Amino acid sequence: MKKKKKLIIGIGLLVLFFVIIYVTNSPKQIIKEETKLQPRDLVMEFRVAGGVTSRNMIPIKSPVPGRIEKILVNEGDPVEKGQIVFWMSSIERAAMIDAARAVSKNEYERWQNIYKPTPVVAPTKGFIIRREKEPGQTITQAEAVLRMSDDLIVTVNIDETDFRYIKIGDKVRMFLDAYPSQYFEGIIEHVSYDAAFINNVIVYEVRIKPLKKPEMFRSGMTATTIIVADSKEGAMSIPTVFITTDKNGKKTVVVKTGNARSPKFETREVKTGISSRKYTEIVSGLKPYEIVVILDQNIKNKSSAAKK
Repeated sequence: MKKKKKLIIGIGLLVLFFVIIYVTNSPKQIIKEETKLQPRDLVMEFRVAGGVTSRNMIPIKSPVPGRIEKILVNEGDPVEKGQIVFWMSSIERAAMIDAARAVSKNEYERWQNIYKPTPVVAPTKGFIIRREKEPGQTITQAEAVLRMSDDLIVTVNIDETDFRYIKIGDKVRMFLDAYPSQYFEGIIEHVSYDAAFINNVIVYEVRIKPLKKPEMFRSGMTATTIIVADSKEGAMSIPTVFITTDKNGKKTVVVKTGNARSPKFETREVKTGISSRKYTEIVSGLKPYEIVVILDQNIKNKSSAAKK
């Protein structure tokens, strides 16, 4: 009776031992995540850093050398074509007005009415972006008193490998690096015909007109442009994190095979299509019913170490 009891206890302990071994090494313990192919609408985008700049920056200079009498605009002010932006005294007028002032107030006012200052006007519609001189300064005809812009745009340099995704009239999304959460739309208005060689890469300048400028839109700001390269509706895809790419560009996934009690894991090469970073289309190498997994390497390694 005692031998039978000991045998039963021994068998029970042995069963318990195998149960512990099975639970410890169960595949559920080493599967970190799993997924299947699902149809998704994917959009492939790429981002290019650029900057806010003037489409045309125009210096406003005096037609005559002399002294600046009065500046009527400040930075940021809008101006119309032909609007007077500052008044100039020629060298001769400045000398005569100064001499009259030294005589008397009446003499000064009389010559002010006789010898009028020269008006300088804005050459086109736009806004003032820089005020370089102040009233009272003597300047030559070569010196700019003001600089104006007809419009502010965003320019980016596109790598020649991405050139096929660029087309005049396409809409893009942008944001200023100073305000990364505030997106605004733009339209591609010009693509350069002449390439530039920057950092050993051939690039083309692309000009983008904002459809609605942010309030704090300033020349010189860094702007990031998001360009849609491709899109596809209902693409059979999985999360990109499940795909491994080796140094040769070979893409693989880990597929769970076998039955529920004794599953196996197979590393399989797949061909991918469009990717939205978060999700990637699987063109071939995987069936919709198959389960793709990510194995928890830490638990797997601990199990292997325990066996040794």
